[in-house]
Amino acid sequence: MGALEGVRVLDLSRVLAGPLATQMLADLGADVVKVEAPWGDDTRKWGPPFIDGDAAYYHACNRGKRSILLDIKSESGRHTLRQLIAHADVIVENFKAGTLERMGLMTDISDDKILCRITGYGQTGPRAEEPGYDLALQAMTGIMSVTGQADGEPAKVGVAWIDVLTGMMASNGIMVALFHRERTGEGQTIDLSLYDVALMAMVNQAQNWIASGENPGRMGHAHPNIVPYQAFMASDEWFILACGNDAQFANVCVATGATSLQRDELSNNSGRLEARTEIVETLSQIFTQNTAEHWIAEFNKVGVPSVPIQSVSQAFTDSQAESRNALWRWGDQESVANALRFMTRTPATSSTPPPKLGEHTEEIIRDWLGHA
Repeated sequence: MGALEGVRVLDLSRVLAGPLATQMLADLGADVVKVEAPWGDDTRKWGPPFIDGDAAYYHACNRGKRSILLDIKSESGRHTLRQLIAHADVIVENFKAGTLERMGLMTDISDDKILCRITGYGQTGPRAEEPGYDLALQAMTGIMSVTGQADGEPAKVGVAWIDVLTGMMASNGIMVALFHRERTGEGQTIDLSLYDVALMAMVNQAQNWIASGENPGRMGHAHPNIVPYQAFMASDEWFILACGNDAQFANVCVATGATSLQRDELSNNSGRLEARTEIVETLSQIFTQNTAEHWIAEFNKVGVPSVPIQSVSQAFTDSQAESRNALWRWGDQESVANALRFMTRTPATSSTPPPKLGEHTEEIIRDWLGHA
């Protein structure tokens, strides 16, 4: 039995952050009903590639749900939506701030309901009315100022990073709210914005600015607080060396024969940061003398993290990924598995593939509302 079995979630969201949050809840056993307009979630059309008629993007964050077709701009559609709200434990929406109020739906959400409202900038503040898109939020919250090569143009993270983190935070907040309701009977509203999540996720880069007053900048694949901790070019290809402490640095020097770096002033992290240029240049010259595979093996022998830089296909066909069932399968369809699948009592489980548009409309009307 899933941990959230019996919990009814009404998913009014679309695109990524909200659907990812509700997919997480579905993986944990919740009954998630996805409400879609006659044209469906926008991401159904965000292809190619397509899987069984819908874009792969849509398939990434909608498994385990049931879909109901509902035109909430019509009076009959809003009437059915109000009935669904009355039977839901959790409502998730990502309309622009104030939309539920303008539709007159807030009065239908009783005090025992959990309402998760996902927006670009939150329900309050001077930007509350602005739409939120991951790229724009990456620009607004500092991540693009620290991503990319030092002398290059600003770069974004290769996935919709802020949307993904917001989805995870939303599912966390919903589960905390469910736990609180279990103890007190009280529901609550979660005002969650991509903006707040992105600022929170700046972690050490933001804290570095708070402590020093200096803006961090782009450093390519290097680390602002640790060295050597970056990609290096071997004789054939790039690889990663992630040296995280003093003992590991001593082992790097032994494995590479970099005797010039075996000095007292480089035996601590502060000293290495001061000598970043010398360390990187010295190691870079040494690494060109052999293959990435050679250096990775040498560092692994002495306990220093070092790995290849893999493509997406290499990552998912890696023996580690295959041994831990990183992909869930339904017939000829596959989906990236939930990382909570290794919980000992209530693991996330593969349920059903993403629904077709309106596939379960009659079933939901019967199950939730008791109408034939």
